[in-house]
Amino acid sequence: MSVPATFTLYQYPETLAVVRLGVGAEVPAWAESSSVFSVTVTATETSLICAARSVPKKARHERGFVAFEVQGPLDFALTGVLVALLTPLAGEEISVFTQSTFDTDWILVPQQSAARAAEAWRRRGHHVTDAVPAAGGKQPSSRKSSS
Repeated sequence: MSVPATFTLYQYPETLAVVRLGVGAEVPAWAESSSVFSVTVTATETSLICAARSVPKKARHERGFVAFEVQGPLDFALTGVLVALLTPLAGEEISVFTQSTFDTDWILVPQQSAARAAEAWRRRGHHVTDAVPAAGGKQPSSRKSSS
């Protein structure tokens, strides 16, 4: 299935961090209060995406990311979604951290590059709009297309 010509991306207001925990680490309570929260467990690490404000200074982390959610759900047969969205950022020399979920893809960019990223996407015909996180700050709300 071919990739759509344009996408809608939702920009989240919260500053995020990517945190590395050890193998088999429990998810700390401080990590769960965030509009974007993700846990990835592998054989070699546990990684979190959570609110930067919650991360203790002693934790191994990188902070200062802004999340952009690709409007979904995306069909699993689509190819080239990330290529279409990351190519404009590579051209601007903007680094990324990506995360995929069942419904969609997420692109985290350094906070200082968020406006440039949004502008690079708009120049390619994509739509960037503010996200509306759900009440409670743990799950994003469902949205209809803003195109």
